[in-house]
Amino acid sequence: MRVEVTATRRLTFDDGSPVRAASAIVSYGDGWLITQDDSTLGAHWRPGSVLPLRLLDPVEGLDTFASADGSKHLKPDLEAACVLPDGTVLLLGSGSTPARRRGVRLSGQEAVVEDLTALLGRVAVALGVPHDVLNLEVACLVGDRLRWFHRGLPAAGWPSASVDLPLDVPLHEASPDGVLRYDLGTVAGVGLAVTDAVALGEGLVLVSAAAEDSPNTYDDGPLVASALVLLDGDRVLDRAQVPLLDDRIAKIEGLAVVDETGSGARLVATIDADDHTSPSPVLELSVGW
Repeated sequence: MRVEVTATRRLTFDDGSPVRAASAIVSYGDGWLITQDDSTLGAHWRPGSVLPLRLLDPVEGLDTFASADGSKHLKPDLEAACVLPDGTVLLLGSGSTPARRRGVRLSGQEAVVEDLTALLGRVAVALGVPHDVLNLEVACLVGDRLRWFHRGLPAAGWPSASVDLPLDVPLHEASPDGVLRYDLGTVAGVGLAVTDAVALGEGLVLVSAAAEDSPNTYDDGPLVASALVLLDGDRVLDRAQVPLLDDRIAKIEGLAVVDETGSGARLVATIDADDHTSPSPVLELSVGW
């Protein structure tokens, strides 16, 4: 597989403040919606403009959260995003803490919040992992099912995995099935774990993955590599490392398809630099297989 970075930019809101911790990107209106995993606000990126978009009410009066001020445990961690068949944007919390167990359905400017605690309990059982180990950072549509990926922590024996959910029932009532587990390989002895995914034609899925030597699913760790992996079910068809960005590893956490051909795709990818003071980079990628 060939991966080429064809363009880069750093995202700031129109007022000059940084788009922080960009963790998912999906098509939205005439532009893109980017989630900030440490904020209740998203970023609506349109031609010539980046404006904040409220996704959740403030939590204890806060819209942004960080370890430095002791508020990280409150962050909603909206890491997964996809567009449903009816055009609604679905955003999902990662699930590892009570604050991260909500979903948001965004239709136009209206955001409807859903408690996913019961569903996450069923997902944990299906995956065979403790509830506090859940780290569901990725979602995409595969056929008529929502595939929800658990990033996992390969270094601790928790591989990336996924469950499928039906879309014909309310999400909080859904029963997960179709469990898949992924061996994406290692880089410098550190296992690659899924950070985002997009569905392609013929049932294939392209995932971004990071080899991050984290101590647990809550804290960040040293990043060893970033890669794109082409999957057919749980089978790895191809893999390639993502080129360095300014001589640093580009930790892709958001991935969206611009267009696709039979032998490749153009994509847009967001980078979570794990630094809330730095504008999140956005990459345009050309990928061939």
